[in-house]
Amino acid sequence: MTDAVVSTRPFEGLQIPVAGTYDLDAAHKRVGFVVRHLMVSKVRGQFAEASATITIGEDPLQSSVTASITTLSIETGQPDRDNHLRSGDFFEAEKYPTIEFRSTGIKSHAGAEFVLDGELTIKGVTKPVELVVEFEGATTSPYGKSVFGFSASTEIDREDWGLTYNMALESGGVMIGKKVKIEIEGEAIRRDA
Repeated sequence: MTDAVVSTRPFEGLQIPVAGTYDLDAAHKRVGFVVRHLMVSKVRGQFAEASATITIGEDPLQSSVTASITTLSIETGQPDRDNHLRSGDFFEAEKYPTIEFRSTGIKSHAGAEFVLDGELTIKGVTKPVELVVEFEGATTSPYGKSVFGFSASTEIDREDWGLTYNMALESGGVMIGKKVKIEIEGEAIRRDA
């Protein structure tokens, strides 16, 4: 009989990851966003480069996360738009190379859904946000590593962080919506103890 790696433990009807420090798997993540365009459609994009450290506590409700997103890595499928988003009209990527998130506590949970309170910093402005996290499951990878999956989302008003660029439309309304939906999906791998 071989020694099996224990990667999960029971918690209120779920099999959650064992306590420890986990890193976002760069090969299995997506940090995306959705914003209205011309009042009639949606533009989707993502940040190709992001990292996160997730600390799962012995008490799961004491877990925490910190994340960093590289602003220059923004991609929407249109190079001209991407360059505009990197410019002073939006992220000022040269001056503010990262977007930062730090959780401040788990506000509530129901089943596999956890609500995290946190602080989001964009362009040097830090504001509170609420991140809804769906725990997708935990397992042991073929390489013997403890892994868990998650998805998370929130909606922000971009103008709260100084992202105020816009253009009025002759037909009424504006070119770019103020509300931005942030959508994150990923896997996290436990660091070797």
